[in-house]
Amino acid sequence: MGFISKLFGNKKMEETKMEKLNIGIILGSTREGRVSPQVGAWVKEIADKRGDANYTIIDIADFKLPLLGEPGGDASGAAGWSEAIAKQDGFVFIVQEYNHSITGALKNALDYLREEWNNKAAGIVSYGSVGGARATEHLRGILGELLVADVRVHPALSLFTDFENGTDFKPAVHQQNSVNEMLDQVIPWSKALKTIR
Repeated sequence: MGFISKLFGNKKMEETKMEKLNIGIILGSTREGRVSPQVGAWVKEIADKRGDANYTIIDIADFKLPLLGEPGGDASGAAGWSEAIAKQDGFVFIVQEYNHSITGALKNALDYLREEWNNKAAGIVSYGSVGGARATEHLRGILGELLVADVRVHPALSLFTDFENGTDFKPAVHQQNSVNEMLDQVIPWSKALKTIR
């Protein structure tokens, strides 16, 4: 390889490194006593070891999002929510099942935005008595309407085997592989969808 090729080759490598995807890990619960921060931190730790994207935890509880359209509500956090979601190329949703569905806080946060979600990819990590499967299926329908392409691999955590006393997160060893397999799909899909935005 000649000097010029090396020079331009290195420049191209640097540009590629600088263009890492931004993947937001969204904590889908705002309830007191929630365990989603534990799950989110675990997913981020696994993801960061991959080095293939910039992973950021985005906590809905950090934004003031009253019920959409509710009169007199303090929606001062809506602009920050919009900005946080707009700069992501893809997502990992941490979803807990309440009454066979997603939380009201997550549904409300999803409804606040439209274009910020469009043409991006997402993975789902769920938990509940049956691994959060029913919440995941509800979320998939909502994401489809928002033009978010959700991947097939879905780490499903059980309140009985992956949590001690229902509160202390202690995932089974195989769950880490499931997270990596999910991210193996989220990353290329996010790259592909970035080309049409």
